[in-house]
This record gives sequence, structure tokens and C-alpha cells, in this order.
Amino acid sequence: MTKQEKINSFDPSQPGLADQSIYGLPFTAEESEIIIIPVPWEVTVSYGAGASDGPEAILEASFQVDLHHQEFPELWKLGMYLDLNEQTAQWAEQSRNYKRLAQNIIDALESGESIANQPELQANLDDINAVCAQMKDELKQRVLYWGKQGKKVALLGGDHSTPLGYYEALAEMHNDFGILHLDAHMDLRIAYEGFTYSHASIMYNTLQLPQVSKLVQVGIRDFCKQEVEVAQSQEDRVVVYTDMDMKAETFSGITWQQQCDAIITHLPQKVVVSFDIDGMYPWYCPNTGTPVPGGFSFEQAAYLLSKLADSDKEIIGFDLVEVAPGEDDWDGNVGARMLYHMCGMLAKNNNLPVGERIVFGK
Repeated sequence: MTKQEKINSFDPSQPGLADQSIYGLPFTAEESEIIIIPVPWEVTVSYGAGASDGPEAILEASFQVDLHHQEFPELWKLGMYLDLNEQTAQWAEQSRNYKRLAQNIIDALESGESIANQPELQANLDDINAVCAQMKDELKQRVLYWGKQGKKVALLGGDHSTPLGYYEALAEMHNDFGILHLDAHMDLRIAYEGFTYSHASIMYNTLQLPQVSKLVQVGIRDFCKQEVEVAQSQEDRVVVYTDMDMKAETFSGITWQQQCDAIITHLPQKVVVSFDIDGMYPWYCPNTGTPVPGGFSFEQAAYLLSKLADSDKEIIGFDLVEVAPGEDDWDGNVGARMLYHMCGMLAKNNNLPVGERIVFGK
């Protein structure tokens, strides 16, 4: 059956087909315009756990997402494919195994112990840094594999350490790009708790890539002295919109539209979006690993992403991370819907047919 025949026979008004790929879509990887690489990884988490289960929770919730999106009603026809394979399972197993070793190190540090004086823990730390580097390199090759086939590639974490290999792959394909970083945290710590590839160090590590000319952080409301120093040392390469400053502006009459316009102005021509789900109000992601009071709403985030899609910027990719499921399906549900919107953002910005926005009469 051809892709067009699949489109003709598929009913987007019914629940997605659970034996198919994400959102219940019937397309193969080759037939799909957007490839989503899941990375079930959370080796270095130091507070709440569960981010490695995020891709599976989002996949399960995706089958109940209505595909007739108001802004992108024909997005589903392009095809979105979740790249599950043996490597995915290997990453999940490594994450479980090395997370246990990492927890021993974290416990020792929290007790005031020195890792350097404990050969076994130091050896474990070295092993953890090595396996994280290996995962990063494997992911980079996977991204390049799909990119060379002309696919739009996105990443679905896992914790926020996961996109580094993704950014390295994009840096091979693009000489200059910026990152729009939606998060409660700066993630600019240097080798946090000794872990070179800590989730709290992702943006510090990313800034080591010379191709990343700009980092624009939005929603920030939790940071340490070292992170502020790193940001300030980068001068205008790092632009920070803290939640406190943005809320103060809204209290003074500045609209979200005006704030979004200003944010987008700081970005270079090519842009990657990095969305840590904890950037939103905690009630959208109650089980995420490091929740912080404050934030922005789902609608505010979607509006900013849509404004970016409609701008003259070129979106070259995105990642969605730190979705951690709880006893109910809420976190996965929110994650699946934000992922769908981000796919629409990417497709529309790249001039792929997503249909005309649905307008209701008043």
C-alpha cells in the first residue's frame, strides 16, 4: 500500500492505532517526514526520577491525541515516526544500570564525602562519564543517518543531558545556529556532581560547540552562582529571560506577544528549540524531576513556538525532555500534545503542508 493509499484509508477522527507508530499513524519511517528519536536515559538525575520513562509514556498517551489540530489540521498526513530499535532498548538498560552507580556517588557527595578518596566510587564515576560519552556519540550518528536521508529529526528524552549528541550532529550539518531554551533551569553547571554529561550541564556543554552562536533562555527561575558567572562570561551570546523579570513586565502591562517578539529577535537565522517540560507551571508536569514554582502555561509555550514558526527564522530541529510519568497519564498526555505542536511548528516553518488554520465563526 502506498503512502497516499494509507492516507485515504486512515480515519484521523478515531483513536490512533496502538500497533502502529506514535499517534497511531500507519506510516513507515521512509514514508514519514519527521523522525523522532527517543532517548530513554537519566543516568545522572539527582532529585526526582522517571524521565527515562518519558518516551514510553508519551507514546502511550499519543494514541488518544486528536489529530485534527486547529493550527495544523493536516500535519498527520506528513507522517511522524518514533525511531524505536535495538539501540533504544540498549540505552534504556544502560541507563538503569549506570543510574544505580551514579546514585551511590550522589549519596556520598550529599554526605560530605570526597569521591577522590574512594577508588571504587571514582572508578564508577569514570565509567559513567565514559558510557554517557558513548551514548552521545551513538545518538549523533543516528541523527546524521536520518538527516542524510532528508528527514526532519527531533529528539524525545529522557533527561536534559540527552540532546548533546543531537546538537553535535546539527553542528556538522549547520555552520551557525542558536538555541531557544525553555526551562526552569539554566543548566550551565560545569560537570555537576562530577558528571561531565550531567542533565544540569547540558547548556554549558552545548556552549562548547562553536557553531552555537546564541543561547536564549526563557522561563528561568532557579540557578546557582556558577551558572550566572558562566552566562555573564558569554556576554551577548547568552540571553536570559527569567520568570521573575517576565512576570514583572506583564504586571506592568507588557503583553506576552511583545515578549515573544523580543525573544525571537535575539535568535540567529537558524534555530533549535530545546523544551524542558519543567519550564511550564508544575501542574502540567507534576512528576518531572526538578519542579520549580512559577513558569509559563501550555498556551503561552505553544504561542511562542507558533510565533517562531511564522517568523523569518529557520527551525532546524527540536528536543522535548524531562517528561516523567506518574500514577496517572497526565504528564504523558501533556508531553504528547506538546510534542505534536512542536512537530507542527517544525513542519510549518519548513514549508511542509500542514493545512489551513481552522477558524470558527463568532
